[in-house]
Amino acid sequence: MPDMKSPLISFRDIAAHGTQSNPAPHTEEELASLIALLVRRRGLRTAAVAVGHSRDSASRAAAGAFAAAWRARGGTVLTTVDWPETAASWLRPATRLTAQLPDAWVMAASLPGFAQLARRLRHSTEWDPARTYAFASLQDPRLPALAGPDAVHGLRGATAEGGTWEVRRRWITAYAPGEEPSRAP
Repeated sequence: MPDMKSPLISFRDIAAHGTQSNPAPHTEEELASLIALLVRRRGLRTAAVAVGHSRDSASRAAAGAFAAAWRARGGTVLTTVDWPETAASWLRPATRLTAQLPDAWVMAASLPGFAQLARRLRHSTEWDPARTYAFASLQDPRLPALAGPDAVHGLRGATAEGGTWEVRRRWITAYAPGEEPSRAP
C-alpha cells in the first residue's frame, strides 16, 4: 500500500487539478465494452463484483445498468456502494466496497470523489486497482495526479465509443474498439 501521511487529497491539490462537472450518461457501447473487459480478465474467472458510484444521476444510472446487465448474464453483485463528492472520511464506503472480497470492482463516478475514495481504498484496505473496471467518466488524465499514480495503477475502463483505457502509473492510454494493449497488465 502507498506510504501516505494522509489519504485525503489536499484542498491545494484539488484546486490545482480542477474538478469536473457531473459525468455524461453512459452509452450502450461503453456498457458492452465494460462487461467484455470483465469477462475476458486474462484467465481469471469473474463472477462476483462490487459496484461503486458517485451520487450524481449519470453515475447512479450507469451503475444500475451495469448491475442489471451483469445479473442478466448470471453474475453476482455483492454490494452497491455510493459516496458523496466531498466527505470528512472515506473509510465507510471503502470498507463496504471491500468487505465481501469480490472478484472485481466496477466504478461509475466523477473524478473528485473517486480520487478521494481510491486513496482511502489503497491506504486502508486490500483493494487492488488492477482488479477494478470503470466507466468512461474516469478516463480523465487528471486522475493519476489527483489520486496518486500508485493508487490507480492498473485501473481499466471502457470508453464511450466502446474502446478501452488503462492507467499505467501517471498515464492513461486509450485503445480503439477491438484494439488490445500491447503488453500484459
